[in-house]
Amino acid sequence: MKILHPPGWKSTPGYANGIAARGTLIFISGQIGWNASGQFETDDFVAQAKVALANVVAVLHEAGGKPEHIVRMTWYVVDKREYVAAQRELGIAYRDVMGRHFPAMTAIEVKALIEERAKVEIEATAVVPDESA
Repeated sequence: MKILHPPGWKSTPGYANGIAARGTLIFISGQIGWNASGQFETDDFVAQAKVALANVVAVLHEAGGKPEHIVRMTWYVVDKREYVAAQRELGIAYRDVMGRHFPAMTAIEVKALIEERAKVEIEATAVVPDESA
């Protein structure tokens, strides 16, 4: 995996501008902050984000992948102000699940998510390296 950062560009906090990788592509559908039984345990934004990230990692694990294999994430949030206000706490929750791996990311504010209580939905793409790599 190679992080793509053009020379002279300002550093990016918490995400990569791009990543090049080879291996098995894994596409993970949007994961929300509910448990394995499909139940929300909290309405707290950061707590839901942490569970959604853990759900992404759980799906990835089924393909033999790890958080460091994620090359792209898209975050859908229902309130950008809540997202921005929670940056510090969100960073801590993110690192608890993902470590210090920061893939290419996009965050988009949406009017609503399909599940009424969901405050964030995260989809991801990963590349699990070939065994010969």
